[in-house]
Amino acid sequence: MTRKTWLFAGVAVAAAVAGGAFGAAQAQQASGLTKVASFPHQATGVAVTAEGRRFVNFPRWTEDSPVSVAEVMQDGSLKPYPDARWNSWRNARANELPVSDYFVCVQSIVPDGQGNLWVLDPGAPGNEKILEGAPKLVKISLASNQVVKVIAVPGDVALQGTYLNDIRFSPDGKLGYITDSGTRGAIIVVDLDSGRSWRALDGHPSTQIDKTVKVTIDGKPLVRPDGRQPTFASDGIALSNDGRTLYWQALTGKTLYAIDTAQLRAEVSDQDRARAVRTVAQTHVADGLWMSKAGTLYLTSPTDFSITRLNGGGVEKVLTDRRLRWPDTFSEGPDGTIYVTASHIQDTMWFKPGAPPAIRTELFSFKPKP
Repeated sequence: MTRKTWLFAGVAVAAAVAGGAFGAAQAQQASGLTKVASFPHQATGVAVTAEGRRFVNFPRWTEDSPVSVAEVMQDGSLKPYPDARWNSWRNARANELPVSDYFVCVQSIVPDGQGNLWVLDPGAPGNEKILEGAPKLVKISLASNQVVKVIAVPGDVALQGTYLNDIRFSPDGKLGYITDSGTRGAIIVVDLDSGRSWRALDGHPSTQIDKTVKVTIDGKPLVRPDGRQPTFASDGIALSNDGRTLYWQALTGKTLYAIDTAQLRAEVSDQDRARAVRTVAQTHVADGLWMSKAGTLYLTSPTDFSITRLNGGGVEKVLTDRRLRWPDTFSEGPDGTIYVTASHIQDTMWFKPGAPPAIRTELFSFKPKP
């Protein structure tokens, strides 16, 4: 097949996905949770811009998804974003395509508040081996809908075993903070102007899994067919609205940590950084974190289908709804509505032998209460 023919085929597949991806928004349930959309593939990230545009992403974890990043259009369809070509990577063609020019395995999408959407690509299909040169940040102008910058995360920062998980941006748009939820665990800092990046708190206890924590669903351990439990290091991440405090937590963990962002500068020593880490609260197994515009820190609670929020030195329940099968990633709309994906990790073939590679997932929303 010629490259031109193959690209048109990719557009056709994406269009087919778009046509059936979304159902109409359903009535709000007693929990306060509203179903916004459903997908025929596993979604993790959601991004809502200041103008109210909504985006979702689909990682290549258990399937070679036909689209990686998509905008949710007004009619409920999915449009590959920023275009079909960026979304036309296929694992079977890994040896033929330049990894810097395609979305390989997108984990999260986050607007920077400066008119751009950033796509975080760990470059590790199947959440396994990193493809050389694939880890990157892709900056898309929301005004032009064009890629305007690609920042490669080099091999001495995105080490084999690294998984670039989620990112937050400083209010001035100059720095990005990324959690590495892989086998080593760290906070990765990126200078968005120069493209330089560095590892911070690499191997520090705060960024590692807690071996005493067991992930359970419905009171039963969540295990792979070989008996292994999920082992994800620093995962959820949030930034205070003034940009001065960064929060994070290992998914396989129950402790929320924080640090002054000044301590993450490149010139600060590892010893000084380690001394600056502080424990914020004892929480629960959490995947996504979100600092709302109102200054409230929200957490997902996958093990009991819940959303919680930080309240003093602990957490309080916001809502519980069994449709939240692994609440994953947050975003916030211009009216304060909070969106959250349900990525159904417990329903994948990782943990449910015989499950198909493609699984149906959802996007929900809720209105925060005082």
